[in-house]
Amino acid sequence: MADWQQEIVAQYPEQLLRGLLHSDGCRFVNWASKPQVDGEVKRYYYVRYMFSNESEDIRRILTDALDLLGIPWRRPRVNVVAVSRREGVEVLDRFVGGKS
Repeated sequence: MADWQQEIVAQYPEQLLRGLLHSDGCRFVNWASKPQVDGEVKRYYYVRYMFSNESEDIRRILTDALDLLGIPWRRPRVNVVAVSRREGVEVLDRFVGGKS
């Protein structure tokens, strides 16, 4: 990005993330299961955000904005960025919201 673009992103990272996640992302409930000591399997549900885009440049813009806000993310696949830690999801929930 050009310097002037980076300045705008630094001023408005929430709006940028909202737009990117509404265009190429989603918010959904994921689950995982874990066996308990008594042999019973417990299922855990948690909310996460995922963003998919084939452009490395666009993914970098997204991850730079996430880093700017201190939101932890990971790359489960080469073209996907995921936010699944509770504290990161809570921050995104404050300004991303559901798609309309």
